Formats: sequence, C-alpha cells, structure tokens
Amino acid sequence: MSNHLVVTAMGADRPGIVSKFARLASECDCDIVDSRMALFGNEFTLIMMLAGSWPSITKMETSLPSLSVELELLTVMKRTSKHTPQNYICRFDITFSGRDQRGTMGKITQFMAERSLDIAAVKSHAEEDESGNPTQNINLTINVPEKVDIDKLEVGILELATELALECTIERMQGVES
Repeated sequence: MSNHLVVTAMGADRPGIVSKFARLASECDCDIVDSRMALFGNEFTLIMMLAGSWPSITKMETSLPSLSVELELLTVMKRTSKHTPQNYICRFDITFSGRDQRGTMGKITQFMAERSLDIAAVKSHAEEDESGNPTQNINLTINVPEKVDIDKLEVGILELATELALECTIERMQGVES
C-alpha cells in the first residue's frame, strides 16, 4: 500500500527549483503523483503529491528541510491518502470575465458552496486591458453531484454572471450532454 505526502513550497523564483524537487523525490524513491507550479509576482509556488512506501515518504520528510534551506523556500508537508473521487453526474468548465471588481471570487465561491458543488480547480487572473481598465478572468472546474438539476444550475450561474456584470461561458466537460 502506498503512502502519500503533499508538499507545498514558496519562495523567490529561480531556475532549477522544480528539477531539485524532482531529483529529491527520485532519490527518496517516491513517485510524483500530481504537481502544480505557478508564479505569483516574483514568487515561485509548487504543490506536489508524492507516493511511496512508508520508509520512502519518511526519507522525503527528513530530507526536504535541508533542500528548503538550500533553496531559501518556505515548505510545508502533510501526509494524506489517495484521492477517492466522488460520484458526479458531470463536470463543468466555467469562465467568468469582465471588469475587475472586489469580492467577485467570494460571491462566486459562495454560490458554489450553497449548492454543494465540488470545486475541482480554480484559476484567476487580473490585469489591465489596452485602455488601462482593470479586468479579470476566473476559470472554475466544478464537479456536479447527482442531486443537482444541471439545467437549473446553468441558469443560476448565468444569472450570477449577469448580477456581477461579467461575461460567462459554461462547458459541460463530461457526463450529461446539454
């Protein structure tokens, strides 16, 4: 049975960070099951899920602090279990875009929580358009449970977008066809 460890790291961006994490995982006899990397300003961020035997995960836990010091990164790690997917009737890819407004993400995620929707991924980006106006793009991937009427949900999402004065596209990625 595999054991799992989630590792997060953050610090100043520079070449070779991902390579050193991947090399350490390999040296500890761990597999990288999933990973995400992003840059926020000049800050590098990494989230990685590792799998391996108990001794391999323990070796990673004891080796990571020295790599963190070497790379001047803030790291956090936590043991976890393999993700067990729930039974969903479909998955939506939703994109909101328009004028950047404070509180938009809070309103969107509250809408999702009130309907017991599982947010599988979120990506948001704010910038200025050619005229210097602040704009935002928010992309969510949500898993829709069986008890939710997906047609009503789509209408509700579009109404939310109208209320927030944002453009919205919804794509049914898998499951029930529109």
